[in-house]
Amino acid sequence: WLAGDADAYLALWADEMQIHLPGTADPICGKAEYAKVIEQSNKNLLPLSWEFHRLAIDGDHVLSEWTISGKVRQTGKTLSWRGMGICRIEDGLIHLWREYWDPAQLKR
Repeated sequence: WLAGDADAYLALWADEMQIHLPGTADPICGKAEYAKVIEQSNKNLLPLSWEFHRLAIDGDHVLSEWTISGKVRQTGKTLSWRGMGICRIEDGLIHLWREYWDPAQLKR
């Protein structure tokens, strides 16, 4: 994601993956649907950094606390938001991801 290589990033995910993101009522299901989200995100935002503050592993789950920063391509404004993600990894691929952060952080 940080390198802007959508194909390499999506290769980390299982075909039947699900991702739950703040501000969305339903999870994004399937790598093909998530690829559309990533494509739109890459059009709008140039990734600048992804700093991990905490990382914990519990069996097949990985929990991480992080701060992400990116530059809005249209305006040049830098956005940063802090959150937490929990993912389940099986056979080396991400099958489930839940992300927690306050969408109001992006409006400030």
